[in-house]
Amino acid sequence: MTFPAIVNLFPFAADIVVLVGILAILVLDLLLPHGDKRVLGGLTILTLVVAFAVSLFYPMNGEAWGGAYVGTPMALFFKRIFYVGGILGTLGVRQQAITEFTRRQGEYFALILVSVFGMSLLPGVRDAILLVVAFETMGIPLYVLSAYARDDKKAVEGALKLYLVGAASSATMLFGLSLLFGLAGSTSLVAIAQHAGAHPSPLAMVGTVLVLGGMGFKIGVFPFHMWVPDTYEGSRTPFIAFLSAAPKVAGFALLLQLLLPAGGALLHLTLPVLMTAAVMTLFVGNFFAIRQSNVKRLLAYSGVAHVGFLLLALATGTELGIASLMFYSAGYLFTNMGAFLVVHAVATAGGDDSVESFNGLFRRSGWLSLAMLCFLLSLAGIPFVVGFWAKLFVFMAIWQAGYPALVLLGAGLSVLALFYYLRVVRAMFMTTPKSDAHITVDFATNAAIALCLAGVVGVGLYPTPVFEAARLAAIGVLGP
Repeated sequence: MTFPAIVNLFPFAADIVVLVGILAILVLDLLLPHGDKRVLGGLTILTLVVAFAVSLFYPMNGEAWGGAYVGTPMALFFKRIFYVGGILGTLGVRQQAITEFTRRQGEYFALILVSVFGMSLLPGVRDAILLVVAFETMGIPLYVLSAYARDDKKAVEGALKLYLVGAASSATMLFGLSLLFGLAGSTSLVAIAQHAGAHPSPLAMVGTVLVLGGMGFKIGVFPFHMWVPDTYEGSRTPFIAFLSAAPKVAGFALLLQLLLPAGGALLHLTLPVLMTAAVMTLFVGNFFAIRQSNVKRLLAYSGVAHVGFLLLALATGTELGIASLMFYSAGYLFTNMGAFLVVHAVATAGGDDSVESFNGLFRRSGWLSLAMLCFLLSLAGIPFVVGFWAKLFVFMAIWQAGYPALVLLGAGLSVLALFYYLRVVRAMFMTTPKSDAHITVDFATNAAIALCLAGVVGVGLYPTPVFEAARLAAIGVLGP
């Protein structure tokens, strides 16, 4: 029995699991008495684990909604990243939700799932209307979650900046999409790309650049990165661990859907803009990170620099470049979320977010210090953790695309990044702590850090399966 594409729900098998989980959490939250509702966090994790399992054993290929959504191997690869990010983010925040958000736990976990649901739609969108709907489904819960600690002035300030930037990014993106729709006469992303390829015009370039600018706000590209350090510093760290990785990966998944159809017509049209933004983002992220004394702000600017590497991979416009971007995204999620969760563990034990709080961490918790060491080495691209392979594959793609100067630039800035990463390493292993009290970490946070460490070290030692999956998923993505 065959189903018409407009009612075909098979490509959404894992997403339907997430929707069912959202409804179950909302209903269970109403039924449970006030107090400790840790079961809601467990249900959130269970929902995402089941969705991940469905993505492993069910292909979810095919068109839906009249071609507005297409299930592909690339979409499946990104979905798994988002489900893992949701699991890690929920584990990291579970204890904090119990202690700080006692009466609002259900809403918190439901919002995480709603955001993950929006992310999981983005890699398969083929229509501008669905693109906007999925983009806002992902983004609106993030504004609420960033201000969840409503009595903290810094959290409210950071949330306000995130909201204002998010509103500006949505308006900019919508204006750009309206120009592209007007030129092509269709909301289909494939039709828009085909029209731009057949009839390149300054207006098509302006429309695409506006969409890129709107997305640039969301992923923290220079000069749209100004909100990143303030929001990261103010909001609760477990949420920032999630915000720092999963939405950025979703942003790049969306850019792939916009720029790659019709042989990458829109990508070639805006290539100089992409290259310039990538180089400037690399410079600003690395040089601003050097002067930071707050670890969360340091990681914020570090994240800006890593967005520059992802932009370079995207700008190559080759299958190897796209595969490298996908592999880099997976490795970055494990690495960055792990680093922020260690910061959370240290701050919860009576410290703060400063580099000085990491003084003598090895004496207070050998486990946390060794985990943080691996995460920082991965961010720096040191062998043999996942970050090394991620940067190496990106450099290979850039070199093969004919940009050897950019390889040298990226390598030089990676060496520069060692300076600010090693400041934290020096504090952990070569400085006397203010207190010798042992740091105790709750089970859920420890589990999240352990999973991140397993991803960073495991894939670093044996990257072939993940990269091969990314390479196979990237085959044919430059087609219509």
